[in-house]
Amino acid sequence: MLTLDKNERLAMWDRVIAGIEDYIDTLPGKPCAMEFGHKELRDKIGSIDFNTPMTPAEAVDFAADALREYQVHVPHPRYYGLFNPAPATASIAADALVAAFNPQLATWHHNPIGCEIERHLIRSIAERFGYSPEETDGSFTSGGAEANHTALLTALVDAFPEYAAGGLRALDSQPVLYASAESHHSISKAARLCGLGAEAVRSVPVDQAFRMIPDELTKQIHRDRAEGLLPFFVVATIGSTNAGVIDPISAIADVARDESLWFHADAAWGGAAVLVPGLRSHLAGIERADSIIFDAHKWLATPMGAGMYFTRHPDILHRTFALSADYMPTGSREIDAADPYERSMQCSRRFIGLKLFLSLLVAGWEGYEKMIRRHVEMGDLLRSRLGASSWAIVNDTPLPLVCFVDDTGPCGDEEPRLKAIADEIVTSGRAWISSTRIGGSKPVLRVCIMNHRTVHDDIEALVHDLNRARDQIGGQNSK
Repeated sequence: MLTLDKNERLAMWDRVIAGIEDYIDTLPGKPCAMEFGHKELRDKIGSIDFNTPMTPAEAVDFAADALREYQVHVPHPRYYGLFNPAPATASIAADALVAAFNPQLATWHHNPIGCEIERHLIRSIAERFGYSPEETDGSFTSGGAEANHTALLTALVDAFPEYAAGGLRALDSQPVLYASAESHHSISKAARLCGLGAEAVRSVPVDQAFRMIPDELTKQIHRDRAEGLLPFFVVATIGSTNAGVIDPISAIADVARDESLWFHADAAWGGAAVLVPGLRSHLAGIERADSIIFDAHKWLATPMGAGMYFTRHPDILHRTFALSADYMPTGSREIDAADPYERSMQCSRRFIGLKLFLSLLVAGWEGYEKMIRRHVEMGDLLRSRLGASSWAIVNDTPLPLVCFVDDTGPCGDEEPRLKAIADEIVTSGRAWISSTRIGGSKPVLRVCIMNHRTVHDDIEALVHDLNRARDQIGGQNSK
């Protein structure tokens, strides 16, 4: 039963394709999210008896029906939440091919085509960031969290060569690192996983636009050095999760250079701006970073997960991760090829790069540029329509992420009211938005546009729904 005969396979593939096509075609007309109880869901799953196998068709239908019913539909054109796009069609096909061929990317000799495709992708995308392809190294990762963890590890090995063998106990003092108060939580998680501890992360104050203040960064570095600590790493956030803010890249790069710190750019989402000439200037200076991370599964419409780590230090990944193992195939060095397991956290891993490769083969750089331009235009449209409807925009970014509050009354910027508006829209199923806090304390509503199936009518409908939700809640203070 593990390998079905050909007729059974063909029937099963037909069922899978039918399920996918039905989902793609009907999703825009369905609720973005539906309410369900955890007991209902657990009862449904608990009723399955593995002693009584289903037919292949029944199994596929069960999975497809469950996915339709019991999740927030992040590919929905009115999903405006976290960085989860509708996947490009070619990337869906790539994931299916990878599942069937099951390539092993631990060593070059096991899958030379996969390794070379990923090498080409890493260099091609790094070049867009301003790196020299010949001097670039990098790797695909499960996502931005692993990529940021990789960056921190490479910076530790670069600053403290003894760390690779002796760990933190081999160091004379406590290393410390720096990120803005708006940086992604994976930086603190990486610090914990590296043995540094979350307290080693210095939260640098931000200005009124929620960007890191370089002078405050310098002051904190000097304070830490005066206390005998070891500053070694600073992160510039390129498109913060909360507000889409881009830190002052060149100014942070200057501080990193002057203070001899590894300069890292977390461009997991906002890095896609380098594909659009009109946006590229907002990322000026990113080519000075010692390392950059970028997630194709965010703004490049690739299925999760497809993170990437880039560095302009060609030997640092090998110095950080290389270990010998007698059972691993050898011979790659003789042909100037790198084994992925010696240059990343993962050993056995999926062929991550194919879903981006196929999508680029079909859409090209021009296709992605057009998509990003359209999202930026819709972000501007949303700001305009919100302003005309007495909503106040409170973030400043060229990216299509809009944070706003109700500007019609004295309690319009209070958290309970904003949360009630977001909950009303999400519960209705008409769209998915969120409430959050920026700057650590300011409550806002947050909308992010990054779905290639979202059109102007969806933006107009969202503003209409926001206005209706505000009217339904009324002018009362909802404390």
